[in-house]
Amino acid sequence: MRTTVSFFRCPRLASALGPLLMALLLSPSSAAGQPDWGAVEREAGQLLSRYIQINTTNPPGNEVAAARFWQEQLAREGIEAQVHESRPGRGIVSARLSGSGEKKALILLHHMDVVPAEAEHWDLEPFSGLIKDGHVHGRGALDCKGTAVVQFLALALLKRHAIGLKRDIIFLGTGDEETGGQHGAGWFLDTHFDRIQDAEFVLTEGGGIRHDGEEISYTVSVAEKSPCWIRLTAKGQAGHGSVPRPDSAVTRLLRALSNIQSYTAPIRIVPAVQAYFSSLAEREDDETAAHYRDLERALTDPNFHRAFMEQPYNNALVRNTIAPTVLSGSQKTNSVPAQATAELDCRLLPGEDPQQFIATLTKVVNDPQVELLVLLNFPPVASAADTPLFRAISAVAERHHPQALVLPTMLAGFTDSRYFREKGMVSYGFSGIALQAGENYGVHGPNERVPLASLGQATRILFEVLQELDADAGETAG
Repeated sequence: MRTTVSFFRCPRLASALGPLLMALLLSPSSAAGQPDWGAVEREAGQLLSRYIQINTTNPPGNEVAAARFWQEQLAREGIEAQVHESRPGRGIVSARLSGSGEKKALILLHHMDVVPAEAEHWDLEPFSGLIKDGHVHGRGALDCKGTAVVQFLALALLKRHAIGLKRDIIFLGTGDEETGGQHGAGWFLDTHFDRIQDAEFVLTEGGGIRHDGEEISYTVSVAEKSPCWIRLTAKGQAGHGSVPRPDSAVTRLLRALSNIQSYTAPIRIVPAVQAYFSSLAEREDDETAAHYRDLERALTDPNFHRAFMEQPYNNALVRNTIAPTVLSGSQKTNSVPAQATAELDCRLLPGEDPQQFIATLTKVVNDPQVELLVLLNFPPVASAADTPLFRAISAVAERHHPQALVLPTMLAGFTDSRYFREKGMVSYGFSGIALQAGENYGVHGPNERVPLASLGQATRILFEVLQELDADAGETAG
């Protein structure tokens, strides 16, 4: 289905993103011989629509179908791609656009799997890829299939316009990111690291362009919290529901969860978070700016603390968090089970000792009949912000938005970046996709969508960042 949506028929979107697109249209990239950005926007929407229709819900993933999709698209551009399988159906795609080799390679990284979608809670079919009301709708539109489309088109445009770079650009689509990446990026780096070992930079999901009224920020994630997924298993005597017991497995589990809910982790300000708020201080009044520049001290002020913590995301940036997500007990209403379980999605700040956290949680639970089992955990690794890649993003931001802030940030979630950071690569989360602050775009929830206009502009931003990086003569910071 070919559907074209005009940006200017969407007044709200035009109001929010119009200044950005106008700047893009007037920038040096509009010169003769450069891409037709209107056509690129239409191509991005149609490509994403098709890509969303490939159901890569994880589990089971089935990313090999998506990998073959990208192999076909790359072949049409004259770029050879390889499809790898970590296990049957679990696909990964890799390709390389060769440069002169004067500089080390850069990886454009995205994941092809998506989280499940409960269709009954959606207004549209989750895997329709419908283009409607100025948006491309469907599971993965933002996380992370839209980013894949932007990366592919930026790569393809370099090839189409014969723009030779001093470094190779590697296109890498992985699977299994939503459940930790062991069968995706982790497997690929373990078994095929030789294909990418010459890379020094990675660009992936995790940051973008944020509109908040008239203010625009470019967010670049340089660090992220690490997951510590834990299963609580409570044990007790089984029996009939007509004779309840105070020490049943379910009762013990509820008591443990109540104790956890009452626990508040201590505040700790990590460097990436302090850098983020210090940058935000430029836009605040004197009092708030002073607080932002010394966040640890500011949070000892009860009034500031209360206002700051009213934003759940702020709370997640300054302490370890615990979210109960999965509960399991009896299969029958009138049966008291011998065992009940709960799964916790814990997110730890960089520098946190997972074993110490688990020891603390064990004390909080305070019940020897409740066992704690770690399901997933890996150490967080950060990237420096003083690099040619960060400077390239900043230069492109300055070109289009002289008043925009370029903010190094820490993600409360996690991405595949950690696998590449562990190998010594600088990995940033920055897609270039622009979103309006306060809007719910449905990431990991119902009605996920991405503004069509944002796909075209993000492609242009990335296209320019890759060329700007090529021109930087500086060296990467350690």
